[in-house]
Amino acid sequence: QVQLVESGGGLVQAGGSLRLSCADSERTLSAYAMGWFRQAPGKEREFVAAIGWTGTSTYYTDSLKGRFTISRDNVKNTVYLQMNSLKPEDTAVYYCAADHVKFRSATRTMRFISEYDYWGQGTQVTVSS
Repeated sequence: QVQLVESGGGLVQAGGSLRLSCADSERTLSAYAMGWFRQAPGKEREFVAAIGWTGTSTYYTDSLKGRFTISRDNVKNTVYLQMNSLKPEDTAVYYCAADHVKFRSATRTMRFISEYDYWGQGTQVTVSS
């Protein structure tokens, strides 16, 4: 069973960068497409980015293209989210999630929460102005 643990969140000034990591303690993450979502206080959880199981396909929410980059290292069973030029509106709890089926590429379908079965506990990102 996939067990996801996020790390790398913290407090950063506007314009700064953070890299989030999502590791799978059970070493099964490499077979799944993965996604990053975020949830700000009082708002619904929203899609950020997804990456296919091989790492060769990615999909982003339009508003974050160019600032956020998703990647993965299947040897390390880890998925990353590099976040640059951070803005106060990026403040949220960031969650990684694993696809509910194995061996899929990242497509626009991956923006839906219902496509994921396994979730991490989240990591807080706070961007100060």
